[in-house]
Amino acid sequence: MTATTATATASAASSATASGTVTSAVTAADKTGARTPEAVDVIENARERIDALDDRIIGLVQERMAVSAVIQEARITSGGRRVSLSREMEVLGHYRDALGKPGTALAMTLLELCRGRV
Repeated sequence: MTATTATATASAASSATASGTVTSAVTAADKTGARTPEAVDVIENARERIDALDDRIIGLVQERMAVSAVIQEARITSGGRRVSLSREMEVLGHYRDALGKPGTALAMTLLELCRGRV
């Protein structure tokens, strides 16, 4: 970026208020870290997809919590323990096999969310 372009960009991104203080407007490039309009579009579209995926994941986690509560209730009602450690080990192994070491941490978080809701 040339000095002239940098100055023009800085001037376009800021404005003076009535009190004389300068405020900065956050641009799409600032929010995305992109350096071209094309990259801004790609990043914004991808972030919208991620947000939608996150919403679906949250819904699935909530559904998993509800199903887990049913299982725990059935176990407790029948005189068993609320948590099955052998089952939790299976879940941990499944996530580790699918996602590697971070999968284990994710599974631990899911198991923690699903425990004790009864």
